[in-house]
Amino acid sequence: MPTKYAIVIPDGAADEPQESLGRKTPLQAARTPEMDRIAREGVLGRARNVPDRFVPASDVATLSLFGYDPERYYTGRAPLEAAAMGIVLGPDDWAVRCNLITIRDGLLSDFTAGHISSEEGRALIEALQARLGGSQVEFHAGVSYRNVMIYRGRPGEPPPFAEDTLTTPPHDVPDQPAHDYLPRGTGASMLIELIQAGSDVVKRHPVSKARLVAGKPPADAIWLWGQGKAPSLPKFADLHGLRGAIISAVDLVRGVGMLAGWDRIDVPGATGYLDTDYAAKGRYGVEALRDHDIVCVHVEAPDEASHEGRADAKVEALERIDRDIVGPLREALETSGDWRILISPDHATLLRTRAHDRRWVAWAMAGTALSGSGLPYDEVSAGLADGPVLEHGFRLMESFLKV
Repeated sequence: MPTKYAIVIPDGAADEPQESLGRKTPLQAARTPEMDRIAREGVLGRARNVPDRFVPASDVATLSLFGYDPERYYTGRAPLEAAAMGIVLGPDDWAVRCNLITIRDGLLSDFTAGHISSEEGRALIEALQARLGGSQVEFHAGVSYRNVMIYRGRPGEPPPFAEDTLTTPPHDVPDQPAHDYLPRGTGASMLIELIQAGSDVVKRHPVSKARLVAGKPPADAIWLWGQGKAPSLPKFADLHGLRGAIISAVDLVRGVGMLAGWDRIDVPGATGYLDTDYAAKGRYGVEALRDHDIVCVHVEAPDEASHEGRADAKVEALERIDRDIVGPLREALETSGDWRILISPDHATLLRTRAHDRRWVAWAMAGTALSGSGLPYDEVSAGLADGPVLEHGFRLMESFLKV
């Protein structure tokens, strides 16, 4: 019987000690007997998933976790999300992330527009397409505040963007002056014009006015960032001979999996937020193991809790992941012959700054042919363990699959 593999990504779980948690990190404070068991019975190590020249974010870090060197394969965040949305990019086309956001007193107040619903978001994106879309500019609705804009290039025309085009993820600069983080470099004027025109469209839309009346953050602006061209990844099956499945509510992570040739499995009740259905993700993950060699379950909730500065919510999310996802997957794997399970955040998201960070993350793996570290799963223990310390995080996949 072939070896079965499972990966659980608690997005942004890595952090630093918190006064509110008794000087413990969220991973130390959370009751996570399943993750601790994996670390104690298996291997505990550390990795850097974001090389120095990249902004610390899930796009680069997820590529690393899937075993793809970002230095070789990364072209931008938005193209990965476009792939998950079924948008085909030609050789001259560019994808750009389009957030629906809230600006208060000139500050980037809420990069999610109050976690606007997908239905509300779709209405706003359709209005943007009607007013600003054309032969070269397209707006496509995604999930909640996460949407994309496509720029269709024409053969022979100079590209709209270049290496000097600088855009800023709005979640990395909470409550900062929006004007200070507008696009810069090649193509900046076009992006700024679209931001200004698009913000006027969504601010005046009935959806935003209704949210304001209801006391909810309005989607009174759009934010364009994360531009890139279509990437080309070698298929995971060609590299490793394994059939994979990706379970996530986030288009970015889905997109990486789909570009790698994995099957996308959508879970009812999976929201990409703190209210996601953890148990359903666990059930669907167990079911996927029946006809896939490797299954990855990604959970955005810890990252969202950090962006909101909520230590208690981050601890709760980690405990739910442990109980409802890690536990069922481990139990299913143990009945399938040879097996392995890997737990690793993509990157750190700090409660203190409410932003991503490029520091080392702790990972743990257990299963066939692995000996025990004897230590629980958290950042401090990983620093004490004698497991591998991987400067290049994309090499973790090689270790995970090597039986």
